Amino acid sequence: MSDGKSSTIRTRIREAAAQLTASERKIANAILADYPFTGLENIQELAAKTGVSAPSITRFVNKIGCGGFQDLQRQLIAELKEGRRSPLDLKSSQKPVGHSDFLSEYVARVSAVMREMTGMVSQAQFDILAELFADPSRNIFLLGGRVSDSIASFLSIHLRQIRSGIYHMADNPEFWPEHVLRMRRKDVVLLIDFRRYQLSLARLAANIAEKRGATIVVVTDKWMSPAARSADHIVALPIEAGTAWDTVAAAMALVEALIVRVSEADWGATQKRIKDWDGIRFAMPGYDQDRINGDADET
Repeated sequence: MSDGKSSTIRTRIREAAAQLTASERKIANAILADYPFTGLENIQELAAKTGVSAPSITRFVNKIGCGGFQDLQRQLIAELKEGRRSPLDLKSSQKPVGHSDFLSEYVARVSAVMREMTGMVSQAQFDILAELFADPSRNIFLLGGRVSDSIASFLSIHLRQIRSGIYHMADNPEFWPEHVLRMRRKDVVLLIDFRRYQLSLARLAANIAEKRGATIVVVTDKWMSPAARSADHIVALPIEAGTAWDTVAAAMALVEALIVRVSEADWGATQKRIKDWDGIRFAMPGYDQDRINGDADET
């Protein structure tokens, strides 16, 4: 099991799944179904909801590494607070980067984050995502939060050149109904949302799940975007670099890996689309084809 001090309650419940009794699985399912809020109810309410005795709940929380039900709730509250930390909050607990060798030390931290990512995202999980994104019969809709939407934009720019049916949704909710109405059950919706989460994305995900039934993929961090409640697939990535600013290096690595993998799923089709795409792009009025080809003299 993961180190209790660094892993979330959600992670520990999933890691302990094989060792849980039937009664304990009822508790686990109830907590995960509305995480973390069910775990913040009092023990009598949780017992009534699951049909499991209070002593069984106590044994369950001990099994996942908590010192009792109150300790479970303290840790859940701490997770909620952690998911809302701003750069100002993070600055107070940062591990200073040495200014004499700032770049190499920071890169070392990011490298550690990338290594951590390979332990959090399995090859099987990546393969599932790549297959979804490469399926030409599925439309792909993408959207991120206030900052993370730049990652969704980066992915959409590349996917558009590889395949059709890519829609980067506008950040203005007024335009979301048009996209939602276009979604089919077989389509895929990718939402990217890291801590200081955007609650509008959670409402959007819930609406899509209820009304359209499209496959929802949420890329988030270990504290989990509220949008994850409606997700079919959740990719939790490491973001902590020990500074006032979280890193999106793991998210960019995931996105770049998906771009390469999807492009190679049917390279013949990808190659033809890029040629056709560039043929149209280079023919646009005002496009300096000679300079792009390197034929024009530099001035």
